[in-house]
Amino acid sequence: MVESAGRNLRREQASFMHVDELGGLGVLQATYRRQTFSRHSHEGFCVGVIDDGAQRFYRTGGEHVAPLGSIILVNADDIHTGSAASEDGWSYQAMYPTPELLTFLSRDLKNGAGATPYFPHPVVHDVGVAGQLRLAFSLLRSDENRLLKETMVFSALTWLMLRHGKSRIEPAPQSKAQSQVTQVKAFLDDFPEADISLLELAERVGLSPYYLLRQFQLATGLPPHAYQIQARLRKARQMLKAGHGVLDSALSSGFHDQSHFHRHFRKSMGITPGDYVKSLK
Repeated sequence: MVESAGRNLRREQASFMHVDELGGLGVLQATYRRQTFSRHSHEGFCVGVIDDGAQRFYRTGGEHVAPLGSIILVNADDIHTGSAASEDGWSYQAMYPTPELLTFLSRDLKNGAGATPYFPHPVVHDVGVAGQLRLAFSLLRSDENRLLKETMVFSALTWLMLRHGKSRIEPAPQSKAQSQVTQVKAFLDDFPEADISLLELAERVGLSPYYLLRQFQLATGLPPHAYQIQARLRKARQMLKAGHGVLDSALSSGFHDQSHFHRHFRKSMGITPGDYVKSLK
């Protein structure tokens, strides 16, 4: 293909994956120039963020344009299309949560609790939620732990429902879950190396993930994934004090490699694990 000199062109590429630890959640990262999607529908929702260019698509009986920074929302079973709305195409990231997942996450919302949500607007402009979604996408493609990934994804989707669902809904008032938070905190303290998800923690104590997340952070000052990192660092320091090597301490404490351990250790302690070991001599 011969293109005119000086034109800013992007190559077409697409990467799709299923995130096993999130129930096989589908995630797409793509750049399209001439791609055209015919009318189709998905069994799940489509939640996307435009990273570059602009996309044109049909949904809810009309044509819509999603520019840079906007959020695309397609409800489950909505008939829709997709094509470029700018000369050089568009780049975006999208996830496809199931109706069952969003119904579960809506369990503790004041209005429409436990019901499948509906997004009336195909394109929304919300810098805060778009930022949360971008962070979630970046984590889904990283080696970070399941708890952190679920926390970011579930938080972003919940705020999306709160702000842009059919009903302007707010968190339902509930009694404080002090005993449940204590149980979760004790589990993370006793088993910091456990590769446990937010959903699994919530099921252990009979709360929804969103409510557990809010109450845990209120009680401890940290979300569960950040608290887990601190618990892992405590165990690693104990192992280092006991004479274990840096790599052994990292892996046994739940860090997936030495670099991961090094990064969090330095952020927490201001020194490297090696410097810490030297300080013990």
